[in-house]
Amino acid sequence: MSSPFDPPAPPTAADAPAPAVGGHAEDRDTRPQYVLPLVVRLERADPPARTDALETSARAVLTLLADPRVTEPDGEWAERVAAWEDARIRKVVRRARGAEWRRAAELPGITVTGGGGAEVRVFPPVPLDGWPKELARLQVSGTDLDDPEPPGPAPEGVPVLWLNPALEMSAGKTMAQTGHAAQLAWWELDGPRREKWAADGFPLAVRTAPATDWPALTDGRLPVVRDAGFTEIAPGSATVAADHPEVRPRRP
Repeated sequence: MSSPFDPPAPPTAADAPAPAVGGHAEDRDTRPQYVLPLVVRLERADPPARTDALETSARAVLTLLADPRVTEPDGEWAERVAAWEDARIRKVVRRARGAEWRRAAELPGITVTGGGGAEVRVFPPVPLDGWPKELARLQVSGTDLDDPEPPGPAPEGVPVLWLNPALEMSAGKTMAQTGHAAQLAWWELDGPRREKWAADGFPLAVRTAPATDWPALTDGRLPVVRDAGFTEIAPGSATVAADHPEVRPRRP
């Protein structure tokens, strides 16, 4: 019996997708679809703070992308991540507590802990319709978190993932968006800059952008997440701008 974490099977002549032409959306849609599962630990008595969970989700995605099981040509997860990145870049955040969390932690993946104690486990991509049962039974909706106090200013010099101040999203949805924004920043960096970010522990901050700043953050100089519109918000909505100090100077 195959596992959802096995490398994707090569397509046969009958079901092979058409060759990519410039990476257009329609090309990505013809390919086998995968999703990156993220699970946030949400114990009833001690839930994480919202900003800590958002930042930890972003760092979890980066930690997976930098893992040798992904970066090495013969890495255990390399083919699966490549197949996921060649199609729609989907991320889904589910929540777990108690025994659910312990069962999820037994599957192949990486657990990342935030500065405030938030825990997020990221797993290698799985087929869109082939989630392992330990993850498929976990809830998506209801992942609502709050900050006990408003977060202070972002630390000087760290990448900031700026949230669209005009959108309201659940914590789970926003965690997926910050994870994608971090991935967009990662793609913009060369090898040495990626290595330095990883060696530093992927410092970053998530903050809601001032309404007056949002137009400048989304004017094309920075990577911006535009949601596909599957849940909660309209298709094409700009959700997060990735303001990495090593990206901004290289953009026009």
